[in-house]
Amino acid sequence: MKIAYTMAHGRGELDLLLAELAKRLEARGVATRGIVQTNSECENDHRCDMDVQILPDGDVIRISQHLGKEARGCRLDPNAMAHAVTQVARSMEAPYDVFMLNKFGKQEADGQGFRDLIAEAAASGATVIAGTNPLNSEKFEQFADGMATEVAPDIDALLAWYDKVNAA
Repeated sequence: MKIAYTMAHGRGELDLLLAELAKRLEARGVATRGIVQTNSECENDHRCDMDVQILPDGDVIRISQHLGKEARGCRLDPNAMAHAVTQVARSMEAPYDVFMLNKFGKQEADGQGFRDLIAEAAASGATVIAGTNPLNSEKFEQFADGMATEVAPDIDALLAWYDKVNAA
């Protein structure tokens, strides 16, 4: 199986990295599916809104909800996330080479979210590239059953890994 994950530590760095990776792969003619995240700053507080782009050129869906300035809980909108999962599942009906996930997060670690689509993509022989964070990286490794490779959060490193695992 061709499964990789990467982690970046600066705010929004992982999102920018994976969006750029998707763009570069698509420019090479690689068919991508999944989601990448874009963040936009909120005017009233310092937290960003979370939007995901359905790959390769689908809808942009806001997956965060505004809970108020003092809220400390998870801002993920479960209904919007379910809608994104449905949209990606539909897109996977067409042939593709790579499945990308902006973040293997709490939902996936708990067996929900994009978890089944990641498994479907890997089982189909597609290359899988996911972002994660230290909190969920162990759960991702367990989910991948030891078959995932951690790749440095660097565009050149990710492209080199992709080229290596997809060499004919």
